[in-house]
Amino acid sequence: MRKIRLIALDLDGTLLGSDKQLSEENASALARAAQEGIEIVPATGRFYRGMPQAIQALPYVRYVISVNGAEVYDVVRRETVCGSEIPWERAVAVMERLDALPVLYDCYQNGWGWMTQALYDQAAQYAANVHSLEMIRNLRTPVPELKACLKERASGVQKIQIFFRDMELRAKMLQALPEALPDLVVTTSIVNNIEINSREATKGAALQKLARRLEIPIAETVAFGDDRNDISMLEAAGIGVAMGNAENEVKQAADYVTGDCNDSGVARAIKHFLWENEP
Repeated sequence: MRKIRLIALDLDGTLLGSDKQLSEENASALARAAQEGIEIVPATGRFYRGMPQAIQALPYVRYVISVNGAEVYDVVRRETVCGSEIPWERAVAVMERLDALPVLYDCYQNGWGWMTQALYDQAAQYAANVHSLEMIRNLRTPVPELKACLKERASGVQKIQIFFRDMELRAKMLQALPEALPDLVVTTSIVNNIEINSREATKGAALQKLARRLEIPIAETVAFGDDRNDISMLEAAGIGVAMGNAENEVKQAADYVTGDCNDSGVARAIKHFLWENEP
């Protein structure tokens, strides 16, 4: 059986159920793996402070891959290990393009979310569900005008996120933006959003950097995910695991497909790879 020393896990739609909760079965499997000396690394599109408290409270988590790989965060030292940001001038140019579209957009900067007040006030019209609306309202600070705020701060942006009501427009933009923004990475993590990061900010690149830092061969890592922003990580890891609820292209990029996020698919796969031969 292949040796495993690090497990990287997307949160929403992967480790967490659709209710955004950590199941007892998943929690138990992670705790046992950690006791056996395996690094447990959340790998999320969220910033660290935006992760659920149940995940932040896990005592064995030392490192977090956050904002789609724009940051690797050391929980113990409370510092960024490595990261990659969009230059603020480039972020403003992207936002000027978005101003012509019927969308809501925000950005992550310095480990927090920021949004123009007028867009923040429209959040209920663009949120995919009650959980998404709660995250927008609780994890964004509204400012009078976001582009002006970025110009004043003159510091890098970790991620730009776009929310759509028109799914046909979203599909068109998923095709058009990668061509229009070749210097950036365009992905998605929920049904009605698009996320834009620095070219170097992917979960896969962050996993490789962290593995090197910990002197863990990449072949001894496992990564779990369900959406497009997880594909790079599944491809980089020694074993890439797609959830049963994952997008088809995510499953195609994986080495193994486990159960649904609402059926503790993470725990099932961990048991399969680590303790399959137990009675």
